[in-house]
Amino acid sequence: MTTEAAPGEGRPGQSESGRGESGRGFDGFSPQTLDLAGRTFVVRRATETDVPAIVALLRDDVLGAAREADVEVDDRADAVAAGSAPAIPDAEDAAPYARAFALIDADPNQLLVAITEASGRADPPGRADIADRTESAEQAQSAGQPRSAGQPLSAGQAHDGSTVVGTLQLSLLPSLSRRGTLRLQIEAVRVGPSAQGIGLGTAVFEWAHECGRRFGAGLVQLTTDKSRTGAQRFYDRLGYVASHEGMKLPLD
Repeated sequence: MTTEAAPGEGRPGQSESGRGESGRGFDGFSPQTLDLAGRTFVVRRATETDVPAIVALLRDDVLGAAREADVEVDDRADAVAAGSAPAIPDAEDAAPYARAFALIDADPNQLLVAITEASGRADPPGRADIADRTESAEQAQSAGQPRSAGQPLSAGQAHDGSTVVGTLQLSLLPSLSRRGTLRLQIEAVRVGPSAQGIGLGTAVFEWAHECGRRFGAGLVQLTTDKSRTGAQRFYDRLGYVASHEGMKLPLD
């Protein structure tokens, strides 16, 4: 199901051994392909020009629309209905995404992933009410930065003309606990409507687990909103255990 894609998207100084010459974080990562239902998807490191499409996926969701529109969670349904979180941010709105992408891209322990399919095989993500089907890929199994040439990408268009149909972010978390076990954190998982229903969500998680092992992680963890009951069922099927109670506190 998963095979190595052609090299060429690694960072400078990488070897082909998987960890890179520096041995830091995800240095040495190379793209992978996933073949499902007669379709081929590429799992690769996201680039700056992928950010608009990734933001569109984050916003194409009840919870995500509220988060990305900076509105109260209680208003998330209204935010989606009113379209207050447009798929492609304007120039002012894009600045925070550009800063965040630069920090992620510069950190060897962070891997922002774009899942793409050759253009013509998938439609750009729509604005459907997919509260439980995105992030968890429960039903898949069931920011935007202007281009350097000055022309913005469409919501699903990648820098190479393919379509971004999914995304996730992987983080390697060093820790002294558990006898120094390196942890893999999985967050911001999205599978767009055009790639749902073929098992891509499960395949992506299986890929992520193997990726974590390859880069030295001994434990994988994630968080999911309590309202995402479909997501929780999906994670249960993958073997995840709800062993901890997560808490958050805004600092602004």
